[in-house]
Amino acid sequence: MRKKLVIVVCILVVAGLAVPLINLVAGKPTGTALAAKKASDPELVRVTAVFEAKCAHCHVPGTPSPFYAKWPGASGLIARDITRGLRNMDLVAELFPGEGAEVSEPALAKIEREVGLGDMPPAMYLAAHWTSGLSASEKAAIQEWISKTRAGHHSWAGVPEALRTALIPPIPATLPVDAKKAELGRKLYHDKRLSGDDTVSCATCHDLAKGGTDQEKVSDGVRGQKGGINAPTTFNAAFQFMQFWDGRAPTLEAQAGGPPNNPVEMDSNWKQIIGKLEADPAFAQEFKASYPDGFTEKTITDAIASFERTLLTPNSRFDKYLTGDTKALSADELRGYTLFKEVGCATCHSGVLLGGGSFELMGRHAEYFKDRGGPVTDADKGRANASKADQDLHKFKVPTLRNVARTFPYFHDGSTSDLKEAVRVMARYQSGEQLSQDDCAAVAAFLETLTGEYQGKAL
Repeated sequence: MRKKLVIVVCILVVAGLAVPLINLVAGKPTGTALAAKKASDPELVRVTAVFEAKCAHCHVPGTPSPFYAKWPGASGLIARDITRGLRNMDLVAELFPGEGAEVSEPALAKIEREVGLGDMPPAMYLAAHWTSGLSASEKAAIQEWISKTRAGHHSWAGVPEALRTALIPPIPATLPVDAKKAELGRKLYHDKRLSGDDTVSCATCHDLAKGGTDQEKVSDGVRGQKGGINAPTTFNAAFQFMQFWDGRAPTLEAQAGGPPNNPVEMDSNWKQIIGKLEADPAFAQEFKASYPDGFTEKTITDAIASFERTLLTPNSRFDKYLTGDTKALSADELRGYTLFKEVGCATCHSGVLLGGGSFELMGRHAEYFKDRGGPVTDADKGRANASKADQDLHKFKVPTLRNVARTFPYFHDGSTSDLKEAVRVMARYQSGEQLSQDDCAAVAAFLETLTGEYQGKAL
């Protein structure tokens, strides 16, 4: 009996060693879609080589699966891991986002978190690929590249030098803007003549006295029509990488041109709007002083965008803490900040906005829409409405958490106005964590410290 047991154990050991030994002989993935990309930055070249060697099977599309991927019992697990891996981080798309674009802050934050925690590659993968663990020098190279990318592409004038490579830097007090154009934009932002029946302005749905929102589940347009999605804040919108929940507008100017032509929101058109504005001689003369072409779609949206670039909210208590005021946050708020990072919130909610830099699936760890109940609306489709891509279904631009205590209700569907409940929902569906009531309250207390100042006064 003992002899048979020894034989069985030996067979299992040999079988267990066979896969990693064959992988050791076969070597690492090469010639992947990631390798086909040409980087000019030598540091990116170096980390790309590391990612190709260590992460390609699950995070680079089109990489051939391991030889044992078709074995009974293994095929389903491997296919699941590859699908999950690509959904969470497509390294080709993230490291090479397109001409003129840089690696996003959320991508940097995700990589930094996984490298720091040592969670990637996962234990099961390492058991079959002994050389796939990241060495100390490889980790250092990745962190150096992250810091350099943050300082070079995700920092702003006015941010202290010591914070230029931080996961979350403070908001600068100003951005470059033409003051006269911004003032014209301020007037247009509050001008109801942009709507067909002169009842709705930009400020109707984006009230600066209400955190740049209307604090309603969905907004009221002309003739009392209801919009289909919660109105995001216009405060700090200049830092958003795209505009609207689905990112259909790449710039503030493009966003400003949307609502006037929307039949539910303002139900107007540029010919009608320009006619109304030109009938105001004093405003027309003032406008031409900055825009010689007068009122056009381009000049009107440029003016509104110029004003929106002044809607910055610096000097939150959290910003003061970042810049050295150790007493700015209470012990409970600091505990909330620690939880915020430990749970993983700070990966998607990173950068100067604590958000606004990526699209993420609503329900990474549980089925949000199934649990929410009710019909799935067009607005629930998220990014897919703009991209028309199936893989973008239910993905939404991550909202900024700046001033979040003033921008309720929360989520694209405005499903809760309770900040602690919003924390609980996000922890469950996005991070797979079940936070206690005390932990939710601590994170919410931290989020309260993100309320900044506008024109020297707290929102």
